[in-house]
Amino acid sequence: MTDDLLLKIARVSKSFGPVRALTEVNFDLRKGEIHALAGENGAGKSTLMNIIDGILQPDSGEILIDGVPQKITSPTRAQQLGIGFVHQEIALCPDVSVAENIFMSATNVSRTFTMDYRGLHDKAAEVLGRLCAISPATMVRDLSISNQQLIEIAKALTLDCRVLILDEPTAALTEKEAQILFGIMRDLADRGISIIYISHRMVEIFDNCDRVTVLRDGQHITTQNVADIGPGDVVNAMVGRVIDDLYPDKLSEVDRSDEVILDVRQLTDGNRFHDVSFQLERGEILGIGGLIGSGRSEIVKGVCRLECDVSGETFLNGQPLAPKDYQECIDCGVVYLSEDRKGDGIFLDMAISANVSALNLSQVSSRTGILSGTAEDDQAGSLGRKLNLKYGRLSDPISSLPGGNQQKVAIAKMLSVDPKLIILDEPTRGVDVGAKVEIHRILRELASSGVGIVVISSELPELIGLCDRVMVVREGRISGDVRGATMTEENIMQLASVTDAPAA
Repeated sequence: MTDDLLLKIARVSKSFGPVRALTEVNFDLRKGEIHALAGENGAGKSTLMNIIDGILQPDSGEILIDGVPQKITSPTRAQQLGIGFVHQEIALCPDVSVAENIFMSATNVSRTFTMDYRGLHDKAAEVLGRLCAISPATMVRDLSISNQQLIEIAKALTLDCRVLILDEPTAALTEKEAQILFGIMRDLADRGISIIYISHRMVEIFDNCDRVTVLRDGQHITTQNVADIGPGDVVNAMVGRVIDDLYPDKLSEVDRSDEVILDVRQLTDGNRFHDVSFQLERGEILGIGGLIGSGRSEIVKGVCRLECDVSGETFLNGQPLAPKDYQECIDCGVVYLSEDRKGDGIFLDMAISANVSALNLSQVSSRTGILSGTAEDDQAGSLGRKLNLKYGRLSDPISSLPGGNQQKVAIAKMLSVDPKLIILDEPTRGVDVGAKVEIHRILRELASSGVGIVVISSELPELIGLCDRVMVVREGRISGDVRGATMTEENIMQLASVTDAPAA
């Protein structure tokens, strides 16, 4: 890495009506460096990156590339200048192949009238060979979220980039896939390509980046060499206050109860999971760990009757739970929050209040079935205060909120039906550190109040820090559980990945 500046952002400001998104922000990127950009949701990171990529135009300030002022009027112009952007939100065409998605930009500007599919597939296979074993002929709609994210990254690698922007690229990746990506990033940096890396995960920043810049409330707070500071310094700069405890206190042995909220016995779907048995005790938060694809989500969806026919027995507070479908599950007091928040958890174009009431409209309707806007607002306002939800108006679309507050609305929707059990799949994915702390506090308070809480997470520090016990899934079966002193990353990974696992 040299000290030569490739990209410089000087005193850039941007407003959306009365809202000031950026205020005279400075940022620079050296040739061949990996530069982390950190900040809470709403800090201005996306706005700044959208300006660099030509999606937005600044109100004032300038952008210099190689010391030359540039006006980046569109993403096409950004690509011409050597800027590639992998967005956090996946934007692929589901009804065409992987190869066609990877080379969509090249196809759009091609002057030929026929498609060389064999050549396209050969080139796609070459790019994919560095990332994953996905066939170029596969239809994108048939891929998992994590594989779709890898296709987005592969698209960017085909561009002749000098600057590569990666926005939360590992949010949907397995640990193995993430490590492959980090290796590619280091290889690109060694070849002189500069990377702007946006992440809420401190371990990724400190393991892979050279410098880190922190934004807060649309302003530049600090830029430091990663070697000169610690994760706590970055977190405190992000939130503007000292955060001593990322996780609330766990359930003490004195308060532990023998009362069982959920009792699952030999749950089987005959394909993705087999003979799954576990219990959730009152007051505890049960974590479910395991590699992506191990069957974690499928098991809880089986409990909720969301995707498959299952056999086995399930008891809720000692009573048989045998719903025919998810609606009956909700009626029994069991709710599930999907890992795909924007795909399955919320309705982006609907009002905040409408999202909160979506699981049970009868609670906010008259006896004749007419929906009451006032009742909706009262319900959303009450739950919003409980969750410390920040919003403008309850009639605003939920898409107007940053990720952390969108997740709080999704949780409020769960709470609107007065649940006995909440299952949350990746509850803090794509959520900044401040919102994570609040969501963890909310979950602990719910567990303490008697609501059953089950959390699936790919982040081992979250499982260990938040949960009282972690059950590990491997190849569709429970491979063991850990608690107390045995709840370590090493033990969880061993249970998740090998046959000879440690005793819990």
